[in-house]
Amino acid sequence: MKQLPEPGQPGEARLPVRYEYVEVPAPETGAEPEGPTLLDYWRTLKRNKGTLALFALGGIAAALLFSLPQTPVYQAKMTLEILNLNENVLNRRQLEPTEAPAGSPELDICTQVRILQSEALVERVLSKLGGAQAAETSGGRSRVSSWRESLGLKTPPEPSGEALVSRALSNLKAQAVPQTRLVEVKYDSTDPKAAAEFLNTLAAEFIEQNLEVRWDTTQKTGQWLTKQLQDLKIKLEKAEDELQQYARTAGLMFTAEKDNVAEQKLRQLQDELLKAQADRAAKQARYEQARTAPPETLPEILEDPTLRSSGEKLTDLRRELAELRAAYTPSHPKVLKVQAQIAALEGPFERQRQNVVARIGNEYEAAVRREKLLARDYEAQSRVVNDQAARAVHYNILKREVDTQRSLYEAMLQRVKEYGIASAMQASNVRVVDKAKPPRFPYKPNYPLNSALGLMLGLMLGVGFVLIRERADRTIQAPGEVSLWLDAPELGVIPCAQRHSGLLGYYRHRRGGDGGGKRPEGKTGLEVELATSNRSAALLADSFRATLTSILFSAKNGHAPKVLVVTSPNPGEGKTTVVSNLGLALAEIHRRVLLVDADLRKPRLHEIFEMPNEYGLGELLSGEAPPEGREGVIVETRHPRLFVAPAGKQAAGSAANLLYSPRFPEFLAWAREEFDAVLIDTPPMLTMPDARVAGRLSDGVVLVVRSRHTTREMAQAAAQKLAEDGTVILGTVLNDWDPKASSGGYYGYHRGYYYRPYYHRPPD
Repeated sequence: MKQLPEPGQPGEARLPVRYEYVEVPAPETGAEPEGPTLLDYWRTLKRNKGTLALFALGGIAAALLFSLPQTPVYQAKMTLEILNLNENVLNRRQLEPTEAPAGSPELDICTQVRILQSEALVERVLSKLGGAQAAETSGGRSRVSSWRESLGLKTPPEPSGEALVSRALSNLKAQAVPQTRLVEVKYDSTDPKAAAEFLNTLAAEFIEQNLEVRWDTTQKTGQWLTKQLQDLKIKLEKAEDELQQYARTAGLMFTAEKDNVAEQKLRQLQDELLKAQADRAAKQARYEQARTAPPETLPEILEDPTLRSSGEKLTDLRRELAELRAAYTPSHPKVLKVQAQIAALEGPFERQRQNVVARIGNEYEAAVRREKLLARDYEAQSRVVNDQAARAVHYNILKREVDTQRSLYEAMLQRVKEYGIASAMQASNVRVVDKAKPPRFPYKPNYPLNSALGLMLGLMLGVGFVLIRERADRTIQAPGEVSLWLDAPELGVIPCAQRHSGLLGYYRHRRGGDGGGKRPEGKTGLEVELATSNRSAALLADSFRATLTSILFSAKNGHAPKVLVVTSPNPGEGKTTVVSNLGLALAEIHRRVLLVDADLRKPRLHEIFEMPNEYGLGELLSGEAPPEGREGVIVETRHPRLFVAPAGKQAAGSAANLLYSPRFPEFLAWAREEFDAVLIDTPPMLTMPDARVAGRLSDGVVLVVRSRHTTREMAQAAAQKLAEDGTVILGTVLNDWDPKASSGGYYGYHRGYYYRPYYHRPPD
């Protein structure tokens, strides 16, 4: 709880302790909330559905105005089937010098579609139809031209030449049907018969042009093949002459088409040399074995029967000698006899062994000499082959050229014979599936389609306009926005009187802002300022009562605020209306209420409650109070327990100075004691300091903002000034809110619940 500082002048009354019920920090000016969501956009569009409807109707009207002057256009249709020709009949494709490689069927059909829309083909069609008919098929006379003629205006000359072709091409459309070989051709014209005739002529000329092109290609190909055949024959003869002349000059001899004599001889010498080397190695091994091995182990001796028999006898005798020596002395006749037999056999056997070894050595030497001779001949032949190798390379090049020319000549001769047969076969690959017929109804202008497009365009423009306008609108519009921007509680929401009371508006009888004005004479209708006391304004009255409930429940520790200042950032935001209705609502709950009209420049409370304004707050603060004193400026209204302190007739120029008077705190201190609640109506605070001065002496300030009128910056500036002054902002009241223009489902609930019979309890 915070006590208000007392004024320092002598005789000033001390005010009771003032409680700070809500602490409002200085708002962050310029702080932006999070970006809008899709739901916010939907609510914005729903809130502006009237604007969207106007744009949609405007789009439809524009589409109709655009369609009406257009000339009716008829569209004839024709379907063609385009087949792939067998270009390889008798290998014909290999003879076509201008044929591209076979592609996909889709690519071939797209090529034919492009040919259908070529200038050359359209020129043939127009020439076939004739000049007058061509002009008709190229578009006919438009409705604008007919109007110009009927009005006697000069009509432009009929197009001719390239202009006719260009117009016909613009009216011609051809497209391939997906996944088929069909092509759909369409033509637009103001004459249905002319459109059908143009398409039928186009199909005939297209087929004829294909045949002509293929025939011309065949003739040119035949001429080209004949010339190429002659050139190949000349080249073949020349290549053969060059080959024979070079072979004779280089001394090259061939036993076959690919075999050279020198190379063949070299290969034979190489084979013989390899065999000689193998034979020499084998005989060298035998010779070395014969020289070192025992005679009886030599293969030649073992294989010779005579030597084998002599060896066996010699072995037997030696065994017998060994036995005799064991039994007899060396001089015994038997021993000597056996020794003589051994000596007789050993001489011939040794000579035969030496002959075998000599024979093996001779064979080895012969093999060595033969190997050397073959190696020498091989080296000589290798030199000959190497010498002919360079000349053979060029010979092979010439020979390959001859072979190539001969193959080309033979293949070309065969193809020329086949092409002569294939060129006689001519067939068309185009077939008319559906001939063009005159259409019965025009297809342009399409009023339903144009209207739909106009509707869509209008809606798009409307959405863009609404979103841009909503983005550019900086005013506070719906409940909850004040709390978001000011970080202050929202005490209540007051609906628009036009929606709920049948009135023309809050400020119908005001002459400017919250300024003065007089009630028209004889007026019997309901005034918004007194809505809480009238039975017919049940919804508005409940809104003010709900606001009062929020104010009373904002108390802390059971102490409700007694002195409240009601102000707004700018004029025309309904603070006087809020003050009067809050006072009526407080009086209904048996509270003594004093309404203080502190707007000394443009007072209105005395007009609302129909009371004199001879003496008031201005006279009291300036020292010109009536003889009764403070009680003299208090006037009781016709509503029980509700009193008003009017502003009086004091000059508006000194209004701010009067509020600085020490009598103002004394008056408020007295009012605290005498009344249960004091509501002070003050001027707009952004342009005048009255509300800030009164706010320092009150328990809190209620800031009134008007929907779609008060901008965020204005509300933030007002809250900033009050926060800088240390004044408690009790909360805000959103005034003049239109539920129907708001997003969400509140309006439906609002209409269904509150627009039912309501009986207001009369005051006590």
